[in-house]
This record gives sequence, structure tokens and C-alpha cells, in this order.
Amino acid sequence: MATNSDILIIGAGVAGLYTALKLGPRPVTVITARPLGKGGSTPWAQGGMAAAVGPDDTPNLHFADTMEAGAGLVDPEAASILVDGGAAAVDDLQRLGVEFDKDEDGNLKLGREAAHCRDRIVHATGDQAGVAIMDALIKAARASGHIAILERIVVEDLLTDDNGAVGGALIYDVEEGERAVFDAAETVMATGGLGGLYAVTTNPTPAQGHGMAFAARAGAVIRDPEFVQFHPTALDIGVDPAPLATEALRGNGAHLVNKDGSRFMESYHKALELAPRDIVARAVEAEVKAGRGAFLDAREAIGAHFPDAFPTVFASCQKAGIDPRTELVPVAPAAHYHMGGVMTDLDGKSSIEGLWAVGEVASTGVHGANRLASNSLLEAVVFGARIADQLREKEVSQPVEPGAPADRMELPSKPAPKDAMATLRKAMSSGCALIRSEESLEDVIETLHELETHEEMTSGLKSALITAQLITQGALMREESRGGHFRSDYPQTEKEIFHTEICATDAYEEEEDNEE
Repeated sequence: MATNSDILIIGAGVAGLYTALKLGPRPVTVITARPLGKGGSTPWAQGGMAAAVGPDDTPNLHFADTMEAGAGLVDPEAASILVDGGAAAVDDLQRLGVEFDKDEDGNLKLGREAAHCRDRIVHATGDQAGVAIMDALIKAARASGHIAILERIVVEDLLTDDNGAVGGALIYDVEEGERAVFDAAETVMATGGLGGLYAVTTNPTPAQGHGMAFAARAGAVIRDPEFVQFHPTALDIGVDPAPLATEALRGNGAHLVNKDGSRFMESYHKALELAPRDIVARAVEAEVKAGRGAFLDAREAIGAHFPDAFPTVFASCQKAGIDPRTELVPVAPAAHYHMGGVMTDLDGKSSIEGLWAVGEVASTGVHGANRLASNSLLEAVVFGARIADQLREKEVSQPVEPGAPADRMELPSKPAPKDAMATLRKAMSSGCALIRSEESLEDVIETLHELETHEEMTSGLKSALITAQLITQGALMREESRGGHFRSDYPQTEKEIFHTEICATDAYEEEEDNEE
């Protein structure tokens, strides 16, 4: 196995593979902890990709919806780049082999999701957009001579030189059982999200925000980590992770009811089931906690078409003994998407030399406080291409004598122990989820501190704890309610708009000074 590359991409979802493909012909190495296409969140993406490609749609309308959903924190320039790139992104994915759904005339079928003013979601085989895109990208990547793919390689940390520039990663080869240093002149973080830090999530449980922890330890600025989006309609069937009931169901007319069959969203928002996700999620949570329950009713709107229109959701319902054509489907909110992350500029570059970030791990500025539905796949494609444009012709030189943190090298290269993760996930779900307060957040921090002395500390647990601490600290710092962040002790939204920015290395230095 080669242990050096001009450009290293950590992560092999849509963000990582698309960036790698666009880098051609420049050689690039992609590292993934699991077999390609397995274990990541992208194949689970049901909704599709937002793009202003309809005859009654424009990038300006898409821009307005994105700005509105983000509750004041969307970067207008980043949003413009995102929406202006929609049509080209769809065309390029089709060129790479993605077969989006089309009508009998050959036009793209477009769906609508929450907070969109037009039908602009492109789908693939109903609710299997993530799978379709990943299959096409994997095929293209394997056929590209400039891409080297290393599977079953676990990243434990980033390497930095004496000047603080990132120079690759500390890795662990699962097959060989060996740790090694992987030198790289430029490193692109494409590690996905962090839903696995919560007890109820639609993400694969290993998605624990390790990439954000690596970047934080290396000195990168983390922006707005408190903004975690909870999907309103995960299937409440006792499965971990919770299967997702795509928002496209509500876009096609399915509605939310309580156990008495009464629609309840009219009591929460004028847009009913298509209100912004944070509002719908809190409404569902409120109904469940009040003992009235929450259910998705698709019997009339979709009915007999369910198996063909939404095969993934239908299969999940069938496994739970539910027939959504004739029965109500129990739902509950679940941790779904992280809007914050590694702060980048408009080209995907982080605050430290040698490190870039793309996809869910990045904070590009397009999501603000509340991601507009189906903007995430578009972000991965549009900003992945921008990173590739910067690095394709860039002259790079290897940072001098990179070294790895000694404490991480001494830890067993294993996932977090199950008992520790169960404790962490329970704490995050009870104190740092849909509704937060100073008291609940302090309780989470106390639990995280206790877990720092766990008898079986591993590299996986260390990273999970760092990311959970970043989210919780960000939530404590934001003394207001905005978008996906709601504080019961600060329910108002402040007129002054601000970002939360955390540099973990500053905090580490402060702790060391206090100890001295």
C-alpha cells in the first residue's frame, strides 16, 4: 500500500468521489474505512437533489428559499454559487451515468419538499437517489486511472507540521492490523456527518463526526456546530438506525396525524406538513410527548402507488409489519444532518493550510441554521467541483516533517466501546437534541467528562467525545433559538446575527495554562 500522495481525500461518499473524479487527470488517493459504497450516509439519501431546472423555476427562486430556510445565517454568496450550479450538476451526474427519473416525454420528473416554492427535486427510482448516484460515481471512479482507492483504511488523526499545516493523516490498515503515516501535500476531508452521536438517527451509527474532530484537533476553525437538523419523520419502529420516511411523501400529499386521525400541523405553522424541518420536527416531538402520537398518513395521497413510488420506505414498513397503503405509519424525529462543521471559504479551503473540506463535514455557508431539503447532495457536487478546480493545477509541496499527536498513537485503533457510545448517545438525545437548555447542556458536558476516563478509551471514542463537546459547547454559546437550535431558556431569536466559531486548539492551550 502506497503511503503518500499529492492529494488525499478522506471519505468516499458523493462528496469525496465526485471531488476525486473532477480532479482528473491529477493523481489522487481516496481513503475509506469500509468497502466502497458501504457504511456511508449517501446511499441512504432518499429525497433526491434540489436544482432549479423546471420550466417555472429559476436559480433566484431557489436562492430565496435557501436564504429563508437558513434563518439568517446563510452566506448569500455561497448560496448563489450553490443554486447557480444546479443545472450543471444535474447534467454532469447524468453524464457520469446517473439515471434520474423522467416522464414519458423525456423530461426530468420534479418533486417538492418542505420550504421549496417550486417542484425542483430530481429523483432516481423514486426514493433511491443516493444509491443511484453512488453506484454511478463508484463505477466512474473505479474506471478512472488517476484515482487510487484504498478501502478498509481507518483514519485516526491528521498530521501537521511545525507551522501548523496539514500534511496527511495517521492511518490504520484494518486488513494488515498496522498503523502508518500517510503523507499528503493537500488533504480533503469528506467524512460525512455525525448522527450516530444521537440515540435516534437516520444515519449509519458509525457516523460520529470523526472528521470534524480530526480537523478541530489540527487547529481548524469549527463553525456553528450546534446546528443539528432532525428529520421529522423517521419510522418509529424500534430500529437503530431509524429508517427514514422521505419528505417527498409529504411533498406528494401525505399528511401528519395523531392517534385519533386528526391533522395537527395547522396548530404549528401555516405551511402545514411542508413547513421548515425544525418546526415540523418540534411539532412531531410535542405530539409524541403529549401522548397523542404522530403518524404519517399516505393512504389517500399515495395509496396503491406506494411500492413503486417509494420502494425503500415501503420495504422498511413491510419489515415492521406495516402496510402504508392501508395503515398509518408511526413517526418520530431523528438526528439527520449537521449544518455546521469545518469552516471553509467559497472554494472549500479550511482555516489552516493543506486542509479542505466538502460535504456534510464542511460549513460552506449554504445551510445556515436550517438546511433546505435536498440541498445537501447539490452542495457536495458544486463545492466538490470548486475544490477540484483549485487543486487540479496547483503546485504543491510536501509540508516539512509532519508528525502525529502522541496521545492518539497510543490509543487502540478501534471504534468506541458499545457501553460508552450508548451512554454518550443517550446523553446527547436527552440534553442536546431538539430542545436544549443550560441545565440540560451542562448535564451532557458532565457525562462527556466522565466518559473521558472510560477504562477502554479508543481512537473512535476519543473522536466521538471531541465532536459531542463541540456541538454542546456551541449550543451553550448560542443564547437564543434559531433554526435547528432551540433553547427553552432562550426561546427568542436575537436581532443580531452571529456565527459560533470554535478553535479547539485555543481551548486546549487554555486548559494547559490553567493546569500550570
